Amino acid sequence: MSYPDSENATGLLIVVIALSFIIASSLSVYPLSPSMAVLRPMVMIMVLIFWLLFQPRYVGIFTAFTIGLIADLLMDTHLGQQAFAAVVVALVVKITSVYVRQLSTGSAWFIASLGLVVFQLTLWMLQMLIQNIFVTKSAFSLIISIISWPLVLLFLRKFAR
Repeated sequence: MSYPDSENATGLLIVVIALSFIIASSLSVYPLSPSMAVLRPMVMIMVLIFWLLFQPRYVGIFTAFTIGLIADLLMDTHLGQQAFAAVVVALVVKITSVYVRQLSTGSAWFIASLGLVVFQLTLWMLQMLIQNIFVTKSAFSLIISIISWPLVLLFLRKFAR
């Protein structure tokens, strides 16, 4: 038997997930000076990894692909590059989270860091193959993203399962 409040809780959770992606996308395109834009964390991917870890029932491979396509459109990259990298990250996060019995803050940070590194490596590989470019400055964004992962955890933790 289903409780009447469970449907409201599910609807609220889906709204929170959608709002978190909207906020993350606005933070991803917020105008910064060229010197500061290099240090911009990968907020959309960080939020995606959080939901993949803590709400795998609602966020999966299709959501990762959709968020990647949206990121491609927002950040003016070749269509499909970030979508492919996001799907690879979703697969890595889903596979590694199977082997973690208790998801503590440390293990979530480790899996998120692994996902962020895989995302950046996949983007570098795709950019080298498709565009014959290699942007080393994006390593700063990767480091800032790994360091700032606990902030995403802090803001969204109350919606974890």
